[in-house]
Amino acid sequence: MVQETRTRKPDLATRRAFLARFASGIFASLIAPAAAQGILDQVEAAPPGAPVGELEPPPELPEAMSGQHPVVRMMEDLRRALQKPVEQRRWAMVIDLRKCVGCYACTVACISENKLPPGIAYRPVLTETRGTYPHVSRRFIPRPCMQCENPPCVPVCPVGATWKRADGIVVINYDQCIGCRYCITACPYAARSFDAGYFYSDFEGGQPQPYELLPSPEYGQGRLRRRDASPVGNVRKCHFCLHRIERGQLPACVLSCMGRATYFGDLNDPQSLVAELVSQPNVIRLKEELGTEPKVFYLV
Repeated sequence: MVQETRTRKPDLATRRAFLARFASGIFASLIAPAAAQGILDQVEAAPPGAPVGELEPPPELPEAMSGQHPVVRMMEDLRRALQKPVEQRRWAMVIDLRKCVGCYACTVACISENKLPPGIAYRPVLTETRGTYPHVSRRFIPRPCMQCENPPCVPVCPVGATWKRADGIVVINYDQCIGCRYCITACPYAARSFDAGYFYSDFEGGQPQPYELLPSPEYGQGRLRRRDASPVGNVRKCHFCLHRIERGQLPACVLSCMGRATYFGDLNDPQSLVAELVSQPNVIRLKEELGTEPKVFYLV
């Protein structure tokens, strides 16, 4: 009997400890909402800026960083470059992939600026998914024309309709292009598109809308879109908004970028913002192994 009493004492102690913890848990679950409501009542009744109870005061925010706005600096770089002869300029674009949020504002701005028809996008934004579930992330990669130093699209054109200007921008002569599309095959970046002559209204069962008949400012030519005239039947691509930069304006994609992820300027100017950015160690270019020497750089 004594031995049995001794063996039962630890069991009783264990049960008492369990019941005590269980009761305290129930009490905490009942009292916690009331305590939280009391804190909220104190917060609502307190004057603005006054610390309440155990709540910490709001942190002090740092002052805004001083410095020149990147758009202002790029505008100054652009106008300084335009004072030089065209052969002394080397236009380049830098895209910070850490800032791009995939809003497609640059794509829309480009379509609006150049009056592009359906199926034509000079600056699409590619989406890259990385990792394995549940550790997955997405990266957005805007892809304009790379404006290659050694463009593979130029030598394959049988009529010389595409060539590289003295400032490095690769352009297309719509009146000379015969629509053979050899350049589309030669471009390793898929940066060229064929204009098949569609209007947006073709997919809505109506006549072309007034906005579809506005002249395009491309190359400063002001072409009206017609099914029987260029650029219908031609190959088209990004030209860094050449018509804008020659007027001292930044490309539409640069100004529309909400995250300030796109930069433009003259690489031959050591004081320019793009020249500063391309010197960073985290700069890459797409398919550098092909020897095309793109003038679109990415910060990663």
